[in-house]
Amino acid sequence: MARYTGASCRLCRREGQKLFLKGERCYGNKCAVVRRAYAPGQHGAQRKKLSEYGVQLREKQKAKRFYGILESQFRKYFDIAVRKKGVTGEVLLQILESRLDNVVYRMGFASTRAEARQLVRHGHFEVNGRRVNIPSYLVKVNDTISVKEKSKKLERFKEILDVTGAKIVPNWLEVDQENLTGKVAALPAREDIDLQVQEHLIVELYSK
Repeated sequence: MARYTGASCRLCRREGQKLFLKGERCYGNKCAVVRRAYAPGQHGAQRKKLSEYGVQLREKQKAKRFYGILESQFRKYFDIAVRKKGVTGEVLLQILESRLDNVVYRMGFASTRAEARQLVRHGHFEVNGRRVNIPSYLVKVNDTISVKEKSKKLERFKEILDVTGAKIVPNWLEVDQENLTGKVAALPAREDIDLQVQEHLIVELYSK
């Protein structure tokens, strides 16, 4: 499967804001956005006025990179959001937040979404008592997510919890860090999602 293999910090610099792709590094002075607050490349420091299409494209790219997914899958989620009731842009973000890898990250069981994807693929998590190794699996309200019993003994999970232990868990999730389990209490509302993106511009882009 195709995936981005370049430097994560270049993505944040290109979008002009922190996308929190490097875990703890993103919160310190070593963050590339803090040190070099301009786009990467030879002409990155030059300010360019974006067209209407350019603004819409940047919002879409920002959302894709925040959740670490590629164009085909992002478009599929948009098509699902269009068919659902509600505001299309908000429903799209709700679907993205419901991915298992994102939920694992939000619960504090991984330091980044990339690490959450890897842990899920390696079969370390269960949903309602059944092993799920598909990062794009969409969780539902009242689903229980837990670290597999054998995996709880791994040193990596102890290290992760030491780093993410003070992490604020969103209101729509309930977490028992001691037992490495969590529950989806509700679907996330727009105010629960910390992505600084104007989702209506994504809708306008795909609606052309």
